[in-house]
Amino acid sequence: MVKRNSPFLSMARVLTSLLRGSAMIRIRPEVSGLLKAADASAVLNSLQFALELEHATIPPYLYAMWSLGTSSTNSAAARIIRSVVNEEMRHLATVANLINALGGTPVFDSPSVLPHYPGPLPGAVEEGLSVGLAPFSLDLVEQTFMVIEQPEHPLEFQALAAAADEPMTIGEFYRKIRAVIADDLGDSAFTGPPGNQVTPDMVSGVVAVTDVASAKQAIDTIISQGEGTETSPGEVVGSDFAHYYRFAEIVKGHKLVPNPAAGPSDPPDQQFTYTGAEIAAPTGVIAAPVNPTTAGYPEGSAARQASIDFNVTYTGMLKAFQDAFSGHPDQIGATVSTMFSLQSKATAMMALTPPAGPTFEFQPASA
Repeated sequence: MVKRNSPFLSMARVLTSLLRGSAMIRIRPEVSGLLKAADASAVLNSLQFALELEHATIPPYLYAMWSLGTSSTNSAAARIIRSVVNEEMRHLATVANLINALGGTPVFDSPSVLPHYPGPLPGAVEEGLSVGLAPFSLDLVEQTFMVIEQPEHPLEFQALAAAADEPMTIGEFYRKIRAVIADDLGDSAFTGPPGNQVTPDMVSGVVAVTDVASAKQAIDTIISQGEGTETSPGEVVGSDFAHYYRFAEIVKGHKLVPNPAAGPSDPPDQQFTYTGAEIAAPTGVIAAPVNPTTAGYPEGSAARQASIDFNVTYTGMLKAFQDAFSGHPDQIGATVSTMFSLQSKATAMMALTPPAGPTFEFQPASA
């Protein structure tokens, strides 16, 4: 194993950084261009893309986290990834609330909206970035997860702002949706029954949406938890750092903490430093396959049957989400419980010889 501070690995990362430049996920112009119409239909279509994008990040994060196993050495990295997954799930529910509030119906349980691995994220483009299912590695966190979560202006260096005709970053895409809701739609566009909202007492951290003010709060929460702000790595809503900086803690090997030597007038990128508690470089990562498919497992094998079983539960969870956000929000608790059962199925697959991994494919129970 190459050590975290190996000069060869450090040189490779420098070269990768130079080659990638200001790499970050951007929204394809044909998707962000939907908002030029500045009407409710355009916002609903854009929010459905946002929902699919939020969903698509979760399986890769889970796959990497599950591959860390139960070793105490890996627990700090696993906790960080789990904290990001939990917030992505809340973002998913909050986007669904936005769609419901505007009189639409979020779509969860159609094969057409499921992500395909490996490949680009739905509605997004980052040249050369293909997101897949792979066991944990520092390179995976740095070159994929941090690229997914990278803000428009990360505090480590200045990012290029997108021109009007160029693809938008994820944060810019959400801000454009926010602007259209606030400036063009107004409170009269919120025609969805308030009773259909999944509320914070049902799922902690979810934002219920009933009007422009709550819609702005919902979008601001999603942006800040993913990106932080231009002057701080912290969330506007919440007490943790934004996702990009949490993943950077794994790569740097230390928690991000306030810099005691910084004065109030020092630049934002000097206010914090990666010198907090150590985050050990994970070891003994399970050698789960990269980008597995059910069809790729041998016919009649334990791996294939386990893959089918996992996907039946996964698809059932998506259908339960569909039901919860189609007028039965009180059922969201059972849906979350089903989601947690996926972990035991995935870890059992990774314990097989040779290790297998979940494929996150659409698999109805009746099929």
